[in-house]
Amino acid sequence: MRILSAAGPEFAEHGYEAATVRDICTAAGVNVAAVNYYFGDKKRLYIESVKHAHEERLRRVPYPEWPPGTSPSVKLHDFVENTLERMLGLTQPPWQVRLMMREVIHPTEACRELVEGYIRPHFAMLVAILDELADGTLSEPELRRVGLSIIGQCFLYRAAGGVVSMLVPPDEIEALHSRQPLADHVTRYALAALGLGPPLATSKPVHSVKDSL
Repeated sequence: MRILSAAGPEFAEHGYEAATVRDICTAAGVNVAAVNYYFGDKKRLYIESVKHAHEERLRRVPYPEWPPGTSPSVKLHDFVENTLERMLGLTQPPWQVRLMMREVIHPTEACRELVEGYIRPHFAMLVAILDELADGTLSEPELRRVGLSIIGQCFLYRAAGGVVSMLVPPDEIEALHSRQPLADHVTRYALAALGLGPPLATSKPVHSVKDSL
């Protein structure tokens, strides 16, 4: 665990190529041979570091769970808010967010393992919510496109937060671009697109859409 805790920040700061096993082991306070003993090589250490970072994010912000009878609209809002909390990194050390961003933007084999182990089940949860909302009227490809559109809206505020802050006035950023208002907006947007909510031009923004679902 000490090696993984040291490796994550090093890979996040310097990238896979520039980060060295020696620096990682120095930070961890272990012998260089420990990496080969526990992980086999630097590549496996990197993959496990990415997975460890994601696991730590899930530990801090676990996936939502709902009691029987919860409406799919509430599930969607909870899912979006949960996704935004993890993507914006409000409760995670900055290095975890940087490492995950490196891997998403420049995917390696670590990304493939991350998708199969964590991201695919998470996306399947969203698709199931959308299928419930649409009452089976949308095809699988349509559900996936809607799901990717929702994830894309959330991801924008992480991947292009600097550009967003240049485009949007500071007072608007402060009032509308935190987790709760963004979750409300993305949920309203998705429900309107599915024909299950009023058009955005005719619906009044509220402090929490979830309260009205």
